[in-house]
Amino acid sequence: MIQIISVIAKYMILIMCLIYTFSCFTMFRPKNRERQRDLLDNQVIYMFIFLFLCNAVLFLKEFDLKILIFFAAQIIFFEVLMILFPRIYKRCSRPLINNTCFLLGVGFVILTRLSFDLAIKQFAIAAVSVVITSIIPLMMHKITIWDKLGWIYAAAGFLLLSSVFVIGVQKNGSYNWVSIGGFAFQPSEFVKIIFVFFTAALLCKAKEFKDLVKITVIAALYVMVLVVEKDLGGALLYFMIYLMMLYVATAKATYLFGGLGAGSLAAVIAYQLFSHVRIRVAVWRDPFSMIEDRGLQVCQSLFAIGTGGWFGMGLGNGRPFDIPVRESDFIFSVISEEFGVIFGICLIFVLMSCFILFMDISTRSKKLFNKLLCLGFGVCFLFQVFLSIGGVTKFIPSTGVTIPLVSYGGTSVVSTLIIFNIIQGLHMLADSEEEEHERIKAQEEGEHGKYEENQHPSKNSAVGHRTKA
Repeated sequence: MIQIISVIAKYMILIMCLIYTFSCFTMFRPKNRERQRDLLDNQVIYMFIFLFLCNAVLFLKEFDLKILIFFAAQIIFFEVLMILFPRIYKRCSRPLINNTCFLLGVGFVILTRLSFDLAIKQFAIAAVSVVITSIIPLMMHKITIWDKLGWIYAAAGFLLLSSVFVIGVQKNGSYNWVSIGGFAFQPSEFVKIIFVFFTAALLCKAKEFKDLVKITVIAALYVMVLVVEKDLGGALLYFMIYLMMLYVATAKATYLFGGLGAGSLAAVIAYQLFSHVRIRVAVWRDPFSMIEDRGLQVCQSLFAIGTGGWFGMGLGNGRPFDIPVRESDFIFSVISEEFGVIFGICLIFVLMSCFILFMDISTRSKKLFNKLLCLGFGVCFLFQVFLSIGGVTKFIPSTGVTIPLVSYGGTSVVSTLIIFNIIQGLHMLADSEEEEHERIKAQEEGEHGKYEENQHPSKNSAVGHRTKA
């Protein structure tokens, strides 16, 4: 009986995910606010059904009451977030809130499957982070000096990033972790936020070519520090963020293609100079020749994705414990094995819809600084997804990057929630700017109408006489 319920639930979970994913894009079509509100409310229902089905299956597999208690805690957390946040910030982006909850929910489900203790820890970090970071939209709206601190951002970010050379520890082959009082975190996860602010603040004020050279040199120093730390994913991420922001700020394709050429040359040099780069490339080219050693991660990842097929083995029926680093870097492999490739594709589209929301806010923003911030964080988010999923599917060399909000990792969750709340603040600013623009436009049109009436009083009088006649 349990097996029959699990099979039915497997397909119902997939259907709910498909409907949710479809709704992420259909909500952009209706101009009517009430229609949009209805779509968003329905989206919440699909998400809760999805979570209920997943946790029901997990409970039937284990018959552990703590799974149901944890599920109830998730529902309360998501309900409070989705009700209180729009009431506090009436101009907030509800689609972004819904996607935040959905991605966190997927992460909680998979982590519960892998390790209940890790799931509880992730939930606690997310809940505390949501409470703390909820003040960020207000700060973005009220504080007006964000674009005036460019060099402070540059210095602070570089010092924080370089701190690993003094108090850093090695983890997973990289020296990009800092441990203080038993608490370990990745400075690069927070520095990328500072990096976007530094780049946006200086680029929007750059007047001459020498200004761009200075900014580029500082950005290159950031990337070099990450390469030395053996954080290849972080180095690629920072490079792409800067390159895209530089291109948008200057509107010069020569900088874009020149940057890509310089990046390619730097990659070749790094391949020749650093042994860890050559190892990563060798594993990517032929992981099966190293299946007993360094290629094990990629091989097990590919086996899991292939075993899952289109529809998956079903939640709790896979072999995720064969996959190294399954709860963080390779969590997409676990998702694909148990939920199926179709579910994995849907997850990618949900993540892409977040990027579209970022870009929509960027296009609506009037200030160049705000535009560049949205663009930088959008590129950061999308490229992180690309590095993570591309690495586990052998599309690109594995770089040890997590999926935002889905993978286990306190530092990653906190930094992503900070970014999402910054975007919420920029969304509110864009709405305020649009309202102010419409108000000024209406005022100007009204004044123009009065001017026309004063200039042609006889014409208006004649029209009035004809109307009376």
